[in-house]
Amino acid sequence: MNPEISIIIPAYNEEDRLGLTLAKLVNYFDTTTLSYEIIVVDDGSTDSTIEVANSLQNIKVIPQIKNQGKGAAVRRGMLEAMGSFRMFTDADLSTPIYEFVKLYSKFKTGYEICLGSRAVDYSMIKLHQPFYREFMGKTFNKIVQYLVVKGIKDTQCGFKGFSAKATEEIFKIAKINGFGFDVELIYLARRLNYKMIEIPVEWYNDNRSKVSPVKDSIRMFQEILKIRKLHRNL
Repeated sequence: MNPEISIIIPAYNEEDRLGLTLAKLVNYFDTTTLSYEIIVVDDGSTDSTIEVANSLQNIKVIPQIKNQGKGAAVRRGMLEAMGSFRMFTDADLSTPIYEFVKLYSKFKTGYEICLGSRAVDYSMIKLHQPFYREFMGKTFNKIVQYLVVKGIKDTQCGFKGFSAKATEEIFKIAKINGFGFDVELIYLARRLNYKMIEIPVEWYNDNRSKVSPVKDSIRMFQEILKIRKLHRNL
C-alpha cells in the first residue's frame, strides 16, 4: 500500500545537519496516524551525507551521480515518491516540520498545491536573514511577479506540497535544475489550472545557508528568463 505522505529532502554536503533533521521528521510523523515515507536525494555530495542518511532506519536514499542542482534533486525525489501528498523541505528545516499540518489540512479541503510562505505574514519569520539577503529576496520576487507569475508573495520558501496528480503532471515537464525551479513549478501550476494556495508558515534563518546572494541570484534570474521559452508550447 502506498503511503499517504512523502517527504522529500534534497541534500548536498549536509552531513552536519541532516541527521538531526531526519530524526525530527521521524519523531514528528511517528506521533501521527499517517503512513509516510522520507526520501533523501543526495545531489552528488562529496562529504558523508549519504552515510548519515543511511544510518537511520526507514529512510530511502536516492543518490545523484553528480551535483545537478536543487531543482533536479527535488524533481527526482518527487517523481519517485509514492505518497498521495508529496512535500519537499530543506535539509536545515528552516520551516519546522510541525507546520506540515497547515499544508496538509488545505490539501484535504481540495487544494492540489500548497505553498509555504514567509511573505503572507512577516510575523511568522522568527529569525531573520541579514538585511541585504531579505532585500535581494524581495527584489527577486518583484521581478518574478512582473515577468513570470503574479500574485505569489514568496516563490522561494522551500516548504511546498503537491497532490500526486499535480506532481506527476508538473514535475515530468519541469526542466530547471537550479534554484529557479520553484518559480517554474508555480508557472506550470498556473498554466495547468491547478488549485493552489499560499500559506503562512514559521521560518527560522540558518546562517549556514549555501545560497550565494550574488552568484545564485544571477543564476536564478537567468533561469526565470527561460521559463516562458521552455514551455512555450504548453
